[in-house]
Amino acid sequence: MLIAILVLASGLFLLVWSAGRFVEGSAATARYFGMPPLLIGMIIVGFGTSAPEMVVSALAAWQGKPGIALGNAYGSNITNIAFILGLTSLIRPIAVHSKVLRQELPLLILMSILAILLSWDALLSRLDASLLLLSFAGLVVWSIYKSLKEKKDALAEDVVQELQTQSMPLKRAVLWLVLGLVLLIIASRLLVWSATHLAQSLGVGDLVIGLTIIAVGTSLPELASSAIAARKGEHEIALGNILGSNLFNTLAVVGVAGLIKPLQFNPSIISRDMTTMLGLTLLLFFMGYGFRKQGRINRWEGLLLLGIYVGYTAILLGLG
Repeated sequence: MLIAILVLASGLFLLVWSAGRFVEGSAATARYFGMPPLLIGMIIVGFGTSAPEMVVSALAAWQGKPGIALGNAYGSNITNIAFILGLTSLIRPIAVHSKVLRQELPLLILMSILAILLSWDALLSRLDASLLLLSFAGLVVWSIYKSLKEKKDALAEDVVQELQTQSMPLKRAVLWLVLGLVLLIIASRLLVWSATHLAQSLGVGDLVIGLTIIAVGTSLPELASSAIAARKGEHEIALGNILGSNLFNTLAVVGVAGLIKPLQFNPSIISRDMTTMLGLTLLLFFMGYGFRKQGRINRWEGLLLLGIYVGYTAILLGLG
């Protein structure tokens, strides 16, 4: 078991490090080829921060481990809202004032309901997966269209500033892109192997490991970016990272995993985990929307989110 723990820790570290290099290399390479900063931010950086979830779930599905594939995706969503947003709001209360974010919250609720309905028979078929991916493609096109119409965009400005401060030669950018992708795949293989052996040693299911250790590990890029944005007072970016990541996990990560191999899973994923995910999204809506005044997620609400996360994790570990 000690070897599995060491491999797991190494895999998590390598996963986060390689994801960062992959994002840096991809963004810089895209900039050299003339891609607009807004698209770099939405597509390259947005996809890059969710690359760990994507690669881990895809590999787990290919190896016939639906518990890890789905647990990683839905566990990351729960971690993003309850743990990361809870912790981020303790650093600095998060104001919710963007019309785009107000639209994304109801959208995330609808997509969560869609995911539950498609999974109601405890089977994610290739048709179900295709519907999720088509929904994701439509959202990407819609988001790009809406954002390009805006004269001023906080995400585009942030990307421009980041690219200027971290400029690199094209050769180095391509090197980081390729090396980051290769190491992502290697780290994911280490993670799935160690998680499987750890689950067997502890006598718990792959699903519990996927929902806890792997979900937290693959969500570390979102934790870092949201915490930094919150400290800078960039509320839209802090919340946008989480909403975008959850949409990506619900539609693209699960969709790709199901397309690789149909996933037959334990119905508890629906009754316990997906229901918790939907409930947290609804709670976030009521916390942050602001019906009569400026919406915000304050420190008390952050503590509530953290409390829910601790309680949910305790239930998981208790159930095994």
